[in-house]
Amino acid sequence: MGSEGPSVVTVHVTGFKKFHGVAENPTEKIVTNLNSFLEKRGLPKNLVLRSCTVLEAAGQGALPTLYNVLESAIADRGIGSSAQGQVIWIHFGVNSGATRFALENQAVNEATFRCPDELGWKPQRVPIVPSDGSVSRTRVTTLPVNELTKSLRKIGYDVVPSDDAGRFVCNYVYYHSLRFAEQHGIKSLFVHVPLFLTIDEEVQMHFAASLLEVLASSSN
Repeated sequence: MGSEGPSVVTVHVTGFKKFHGVAENPTEKIVTNLNSFLEKRGLPKNLVLRSCTVLEAAGQGALPTLYNVLESAIADRGIGSSAQGQVIWIHFGVNSGATRFALENQAVNEATFRCPDELGWKPQRVPIVPSDGSVSRTRVTTLPVNELTKSLRKIGYDVVPSDDAGRFVCNYVYYHSLRFAEQHGIKSLFVHVPLFLTIDEEVQMHFAASLLEVLASSSN
């Protein structure tokens, strides 16, 4: 049996539109431009960027599009062979007060929005998935956040692991994604980025590309 080469990693990426206090969401631009950026940069042979989707910056309002992305990943896996390898969802969201990148370890089953989302919803201490029980329930990514952080730091990025994705739309989407991922044997990761005023667009595009490359190399 000869060498089969690195296992294929299929990635689905999401970002968000603008929301209260953030007129230009950097993740919308990152996700919109990522495919063409990677084509110019060159993709690892075992990495497939399957979809790039921009979500509404709204809790319940983001779910229909989010679940289309999640379910399409399952459909792709069903059509492909068992050798397809890993399927990973990467969700980018902005933290307007951040000065560096953060890889989120977990999401909490609590929606407490500091301001109304883009559809006017402002829940307070509401369970995201009531059937999961308490608002203190957490779901944790199965991706090696600490190892990914170390790899990205070696490249030169200012990035940290985080255990607090907030209680706003980012956490809301991540909780749903982690829950779905656990049910279907997929992997999910949420990444918080700063505003472009703090870390410029070019650096953030290179960071997003480097993250995908590190994920591809770490799957081997």
